[in-house]
Amino acid sequence: MTPAPTGSAPAPTAPTARTGIDWVAVVAALVTVAAFVRAIWFTPPDLLQGYAQKIMYVHVPTIWVAFLALGLSALAGAFWLFLKDPRLDRFAESSAEVGVVFTTGVLITGPIWAKPIWGAWWVWDARLTLTLVLWFLFLGYLVLRGAIDDRELRARYSAVVGLLGALLIPFVHLSVYIFRTQHPMPVVANPEGIQMPAVMQVTFFFSLFAFTLMYVAFVRARMALATDRDALEDASTAER
Repeated sequence: MTPAPTGSAPAPTAPTARTGIDWVAVVAALVTVAAFVRAIWFTPPDLLQGYAQKIMYVHVPTIWVAFLALGLSALAGAFWLFLKDPRLDRFAESSAEVGVVFTTGVLITGPIWAKPIWGAWWVWDARLTLTLVLWFLFLGYLVLRGAIDDRELRARYSAVVGLLGALLIPFVHLSVYIFRTQHPMPVVANPEGIQMPAVMQVTFFFSLFAFTLMYVAFVRARMALATDRDALEDASTAER
C-alpha cells in the first residue's frame, strides 16, 4: 500500500495487540470467588428453605446484572440516535451481549432453586415467563446486529429494538405485585424493609458487588473486541 499523499487524512490503522494484565478482571474474579466462599461456608442456611436458599446469592445478583446490562444497552442506543457516537453503539452491543449471558444465568439458576422448593424445574409463572420473553427479545437483538452489514443502519435498528426490549424490564420486576405468582415477594427490595438477617444481608450485598464488578470486566473486554473489529473493518475499507 502506497503512503497517503501529503495533506490527506491518514488511513486507519489495524489494532495493535494488547499486553499486560487486566486488573479489573483479576479483581472481579477474586471478589467473586470470595463471595462464593462466604456464601457457602460462612453464611448460615435459611430456616425454611435450608441449603437450597444459598443459590439466592447467585440468582438474585445475576438478575440485577442482567437488568443493569440490558437497561444500559438500551440507554446507550437511545443516546446514539442523537449523538451518532460509535462508542455508544459499541457499548450498547457489548452490554447487551453480556446481559444475555447473565439472563441465561437467571434462567438456569432459577429452575435449580425452584426444584427443591416448588417441586418443579419450571412453572409458567408470570416472572419466569416474562424473563424468558426478555431473553428472547435481546437474543433477537444480537441476531439483528449480526444480520446487518451497514454500521449506521445496524446501530439505528438495534437502538430501537433495545429500547423496546428494555420496556419489559420494569414489568419483570413488578410482576410479583401485578400478578398472582409463585414467586415470593422480594426480600431485599421490599416496601417493609429487607427481610433477611444481618449476616445474610452482608453476603448478599457482597455478592451483588462481585457480580456488578464482573459485569464491568466483561463489558470492558467486549468493548475492546468491538473496537478492534471496527478498526480492522476501517483499515480493510481504506485499502480497497
